[in-house]
Amino acid sequence: MSESKVAALLLVDDHALFRDGLRELITHWGEFRVVGEATNGWEAVELCGRLQPDIVLMDVQMPVMDGVEAARRIRVESPATVVVMLTMSVEERDLFEALKQGARGYVLKNTSAQQLRERLHEVARGEVPLSGAIAARILDELNRQRSADAASSPEPVETLTEREVQILRLVAEGLSNEEIGARLFLSDQTIKKQLSGVLQKLHLANRVQAAAYAVRHKLAD
Repeated sequence: MSESKVAALLLVDDHALFRDGLRELITHWGEFRVVGEATNGWEAVELCGRLQPDIVLMDVQMPVMDGVEAARRIRVESPATVVVMLTMSVEERDLFEALKQGARGYVLKNTSAQQLRERLHEVARGEVPLSGAIAARILDELNRQRSADAASSPEPVETLTEREVQILRLVAEGLSNEEIGARLFLSDQTIKKQLSGVLQKLHLANRVQAAAYAVRHKLAD
């Protein structure tokens, strides 16, 4: 999705007061459109099929259908929609499972309004809101869970150029395309294009998998 387009958001949380506050905040910015709301994962999947939002901001733990199963179904039924999980803590086991099932990132519920705004713009640029120690924890978990599969499948590390390895390392550090571009003296669009090529070469779906790949193959610390 392009930031020149006003991204359409679907808000999913079983607490009405939280949804109301989130909707008012996002609407006040005037930079995104809230096109719908859902109280559980089942409603989220149904609304995604009907509304085709650009971004789903969804709680991890909900009644009827949780965010993990909803993320999986949305990935299959509405692949163009980006799912970002709302979570109280990165200690939630379900957060890792949601990322495995297709969620593209997460936002802590105690984050500031400005941080939320920045995260949503990152998503609109095609980036993944992962950073710092939290990103490292998620990568460690993904690394452990994927190690068995990695041992049995060919990994074409040798096909990567030196520049692509540099980009992969910086992705593993949790840097955005803009930050990687500044580090390598390249535009963020160039980084986005080269990272897309890396994902294709390695048969990976997103930045989370790319970062886990880099850690697993000791391309990053």
